[in-house]
Amino acid sequence: MQPQPAFLLHRRPYRETSALVDLLTLEHGRVRAVAQGVRRPGSRTRSRLQSFAPLHVTWAGHGELKRLRLMEASGSVALLGGEGLVCGLYANEILVRTLPVELPVPTLFAFYTALMDALPQPGARAGGLRQLEMTLLEALDAQPVFLDLDDRELDPQRHYVYYPGARRFAEVAQGIDGRTLRLLAQGDWAEPGLAGAAKALTRAALAPLLGDKPLRSRELIRRRQS
Repeated sequence: MQPQPAFLLHRRPYRETSALVDLLTLEHGRVRAVAQGVRRPGSRTRSRLQSFAPLHVTWAGHGELKRLRLMEASGSVALLGGEGLVCGLYANEILVRTLPVELPVPTLFAFYTALMDALPQPGARAGGLRQLEMTLLEALDAQPVFLDLDDRELDPQRHYVYYPGARRFAEVAQGIDGRTLRLLAQGDWAEPGLAGAAKALTRAALAPLLGDKPLRSRELIRRRQS
């Protein structure tokens, strides 16, 4: 196979010297593989296999669990700390938790690559995360449909709450106003004035996909804010 652009999403020890890894790849989506010998002292690939570093990889195997064969760095790692690091860990966690194995998601890969450039910049993080979340929801056919429960257009003067099961909005006394939702429907996910509503909406849409198990990255965020 041709080397695939990839990013490491998650790794954990496997046997004495290897690691189980989840990778986000350009053409094959999320790939699970064994990185043999990567934890061995002196391994040449040990320093390459780190989060937020662009890679080129190949693998072998026909089952769900592959075996990495080639793993080369293809660029500089995003240097993240503090909030930027926590946001990056959040992005990796939701992709591992929700993406089926080997579902091709080239557009999602492109937005993840763009997020790596955005995370070191405080003003760009929220917009980058929202765009990644929405692209993930679209890939899973779970994105919000900006209509009410009766498939009518949202009234700019009214307020709504999102129902993930229906992927639509119900009118309520207090909620997100229809004007804001109409702007979000146009793709204005990076607009600073819409940040709160965008975050609330993507969180509600992702909740059924993530299930009841808490996100470790959100716990880190709470600890930083306390």
